[in-house]
Amino acid sequence: MHILVINFNLEGLAHAQYAEACDELAPTFAAIPGLISKYWLANEENNTYGGVYVWSDRQAMLDYKASEIFSQVANNPAFTNVTATDFAVLAGPSKVTGVG
Repeated sequence: MHILVINFNLEGLAHAQYAEACDELAPTFAAIPGLISKYWLANEENNTYGGVYVWSDRQAMLDYKASEIFSQVANNPAFTNVTATDFAVLAGPSKVTGVG
C-alpha cells in the first residue's frame, strides 16, 4: 500500500464551485487502476484543499503521477501552491490500528 497526499489553495474558484466539480470528477478518480480510495479534503477557513489517495502499491501511484489526470490537477490554474507528497505505509503498526 502507498499513500499520496496532495494539497493546494484555490484561486478564483469558490468553495461551492470546487465542491460541485469534485462531485462531477469522483467517478473519473474511482476508475483509476490501483486506487483503493481517495479522501477529498476541504478546509474553507484557511483555503486548503486536496486529497489523500490510498494506492494498492507504489507503481500504481507512479502511474497516476505520469497520467493526464494528475497533470490536470497539478497544472490547474485555479490551484496554487500545489504539493504532492508520497508515503510508504508501515504495515506492522498500521495493521494494529485497523488497516488490513
